Amino acid sequence: MTTAKDLFTIALEPRPERSVGQGDLSLSLAGAELVDLLAAEAIGLDGDLIVPGPQPDLDDRLLGAAASALVRQVPYESVEDWLWRRGRDLAAAYQAAFEKDGLLTRARRGVLNLGAERMELVDTPDRRRAQSRWQEEEPVLGALAAAIGIRRGEGPQDDAGPDGEAVVTVVAAVNDAVMELEAVRQRRSIENAAFANVWRVP
Repeated sequence: MTTAKDLFTIALEPRPERSVGQGDLSLSLAGAELVDLLAAEAIGLDGDLIVPGPQPDLDDRLLGAAASALVRQVPYESVEDWLWRRGRDLAAAYQAAFEKDGLLTRARRGVLNLGAERMELVDTPDRRRAQSRWQEEEPVLGALAAAIGIRRGEGPQDDAGPDGEAVVTVVAAVNDAVMELEAVRQRRSIENAAFANVWRVP
């Protein structure tokens, strides 16, 4: 399993706090793919620019698709631009891949199987490996999850961040992008509320 798939698994685990937004998760998944490509030495960072290396031979289909999507000519793409471009509908792509691989199944609420569908993770070795990595407080996975509001329990959090300047750059960009997306949501909410109030004026 890749960091991106582990992150997707953790995001789908049942939890009492609010669910993760598709847009937030997509941005963080795009960041996780960069972390995986850095680990595979398929890319390097020059400041915040993604410098591709030789086309890697990757076993994972989604990570292979990410490598194929890299901008391979100058001017290279910034991490921020990658997050927004690659992150578009990326959570849906991971959901489809998980379903295809039998890692995710559709379930229905209610005894009579009526109502909205929901997704359930299948108990597989891949899921258990992701859970183990989460419970071991692996810092990169924890930082990417924290960026989208997922934290381990209610106790004090380990402040240890990810190692490596490039990984820190990616995680920081994910945080910034998620905050920017939230700002856009709030602005639209305010604009919609103001527009609705116009029609309520007697």
